Amino acid sequence: ILYKRLPFDQTRDLAPVSRLASGPLVLVVHPSLPANSIKELIALGRKRPGEINFGSSGAGTLPHLSAELFNSLSGIRMVHIPYKGAGAAVTDVMAGRVPVYFMNILQSLSLIQAGKLRALGVTTPERSPIAPQIPAIAEGGLSGFDMTNWYGMLVPATTQREVIVKLGAEVTRILRLPELLRRLADDGMTVVASSPEQFAEFLARETAKFARVIEAAGIKGTL
Repeated sequence: ILYKRLPFDQTRDLAPVSRLASGPLVLVVHPSLPANSIKELIALGRKRPGEINFGSSGAGTLPHLSAELFNSLSGIRMVHIPYKGAGAAVTDVMAGRVPVYFMNILQSLSLIQAGKLRALGVTTPERSPIAPQIPAIAEGGLSGFDMTNWYGMLVPATTQREVIVKLGAEVTRILRLPELLRRLADDGMTVVASSPEQFAEFLARETAKFARVIEAAGIKGTL
């Protein structure tokens, strides 16, 4: 969606096997920003259009697209400040130079607990089992907000159907192993293990959603 000149077409050349795991980002703000909830951030954005900056780990990354979806659904206009990676972005957010950021939930927890950042909401429709005390952004009035960090398995579209089915079943078995469940949980992820059909439907929804966000924000990727 982001890159117009790729040597492959996802829908034509790849066949979905399974969505493996997913997890949320968390919307954090610097404590100096006078917003303690999603509703307060939206109200502040309406009072100060174009004055609130948000950081990202780069143009077209999930933190960037999450903020653009937030802009679109809330009707406010926060300004994008792209960085070359998450480290530089987090450094400036912690310093208050860029007050808003959509951050990896595990990386954010110690900073939130130390009072260095304030959590306003997670990007998944429901609260995360990793940090159930943080509300979902959708709870703050942005119904339908859903930006998930997910991983999936795809194979060449020429792969035989019976191979895809067998591979999907084996992937599901492996994902249910206690050791792997623990390791994914340690990374802030929850096992999904969907069927090929479920993954195909999910990809179609994600493609449509990201296409709307990217087009509305005028984002262009460069390779």
